[in-house]
Amino acid sequence: MSVLADSVAWITGGGSGIGEAGARALAQGGATVVLSGRREDALDRVAESIRAAGGRAETAVLDVADEAAVRRVAAAILDRHGRIDTLVASAGMNLPNRSFRDLGTEGWRRLVDVNLNGTMHAIQAALPAMRERRSGTVIIVSSWVGRHALVLGGPGYNATKQALVTLSHSLNMEEWRNGLRSCVVMPGEVATDLLGQRPSPPPAEEMARLLQPEDLGRTIRFVAEMPPHVCVNEILISPVWNRAFFTEAPATNG
Repeated sequence: MSVLADSVAWITGGGSGIGEAGARALAQGGATVVLSGRREDALDRVAESIRAAGGRAETAVLDVADEAAVRRVAAAILDRHGRIDTLVASAGMNLPNRSFRDLGTEGWRRLVDVNLNGTMHAIQAALPAMRERRSGTVIIVSSWVGRHALVLGGPGYNATKQALVTLSHSLNMEEWRNGLRSCVVMPGEVATDLLGQRPSPPPAEEMARLLQPEDLGRTIRFVAEMPPHVCVNEILISPVWNRAFFTEAPATNG
């Protein structure tokens, strides 16, 4: 039996892409998954599919940039289930116009609010209950640019995704005393809808050579299923056909 059996996992950004794949993988392992995201229809689609496959899934519409709303969702999960065993902070975004020339103040603020502040809001909302139980796993979805900044990512995406790496390590430095652990996952290009927001999205034949969402789902489950004395501090993962190595076509998941 999986160690995830009867556990509760909260996934932000759970209505699509990496968050959806992580939710499916954790549900297959026996966890009850609570999906958060801004689009109710997307959350319902994923939850219904998980339930049809025999899993347990719930939804909570949420913009992670709204700190008060994040705390309300966490409180509702704890009121219903009494625990949050795994937090997958997967909500993230980039903008089509992302260069220094094109990125305005509002765009910058939105990237920081969603990618960085939104992750912090979810962590802070889940931590008290995890500390009380002296058990909990946080999985933060960053990006290849969290380690290797690229022009294509843009300054806002690069900066926020690198900040997530430091946030995860800071969590481990403080919360090991309480039996908690954090892993930051830094994927290269993943064939998700987010790539469609690029100024020049990859063609279909190239998308097929990239990481697939299910690859990240397996990665998330791997981290969550590690014995409680093990901390996987970070994972840098990419397709073998890694366009970040092509000087003519630098690439990033955003």
